Amino acid sequence: MHNKKILIIRKKLDFLDNQLLSIIKKRVKLVSIILKNKKFKKQIVDKKRINVILKNIKKKSIKKNLDIKLTRYIWSNMIKAYIDFEFRKFKKK
Repeated sequence: MHNKKILIIRKKLDFLDNQLLSIIKKRVKLVSIILKNKKFKKQIVDKKRINVILKNIKKKSIKKNLDIKLTRYIWSNMIKAYIDFEFRKFKKK
């Protein structure tokens, strides 16, 4: 049998997961709009932009007292996932 406190916390995590899915859906729409404005595949990966994003996430993580390695890992993987998404959708243009 599961601990009741764990079950309550898991319900809260499930609620947050649903919110994250809604945010991801909104982000996909925005990325798709940007993709429509790209004419060449080489425009998909913008290393300067990626570095700026990761630096900003680091600064914000420090301000919010979040684990820097955790947030960098999450954002790096999210960026990679969206890059993969763009490459897959670009082929279908």
